[in-house]
Amino acid sequence: MYDIREWRHVFKLDPNRSINDEDLERICESGTDAVIVGGTEGITLENVLNLMARIRKFSVPCVLEVSTIDSVTPGFDFYFIPTVLNSRDSKWITGLHQQAVKEYGKIMNWEEIIMEGYCILNQDCKAAWLTSADVNLDKEDVKSFAMMSEKMFHLPVFYLEYSGKYGDPELVREVKEVLEETVLFYGGGIESAEQAKEMAAHADVIVVGNAVYKNLAEALKTVSAVKS
Repeated sequence: MYDIREWRHVFKLDPNRSINDEDLERICESGTDAVIVGGTEGITLENVLNLMARIRKFSVPCVLEVSTIDSVTPGFDFYFIPTVLNSRDSKWITGLHQQAVKEYGKIMNWEEIIMEGYCILNQDCKAAWLTSADVNLDKEDVKSFAMMSEKMFHLPVFYLEYSGKYGDPELVREVKEVLEETVLFYGGGIESAEQAKEMAAHADVIVVGNAVYKNLAEALKTVSAVKS
């Protein structure tokens, strides 16, 4: 079984966006530690299955980040379950999770399920709008969410999500300082090797997503930038 504590870099692919076979091969063979399948809009069982089947041709670990219960399917190495800690709507913190466990709890393989404590910080992103996230947070607010994730809820992952916007490296550094066991993921706006290296100096794992669809050649350079 793979150990996320050994990861440094992952690509995130949106099943609602198209990518050709050649580009997908370059991503899966890039040396990244995993490929996450996940998105905010238009996520269906059909497009999740299609993308998973294509990724499965390669040896890279394949993860489903669950955004809708209807799109969950067997065949992934891990299932990442976000709980949006700064949401104003409890369904994004525990509500949808309780409904999923009520329906599928008896057949879930809990060893494959990894909970993520999400903190969404870009007010203009779709994820913030969808989850009613309170993005008006100062550094102490964000650090307290990180500590809650680890010390109160014992979540394996704390995810700083800027979703399309490049965040504050100093904030990432300060958040990392308050975590001892929980793995810090950073995602948002990484489009170059320099940005990848800057965020990876503090975060345990960086997530590169939108850059894949904007400039794949630059996105691929983020792997060696983090791992060299």
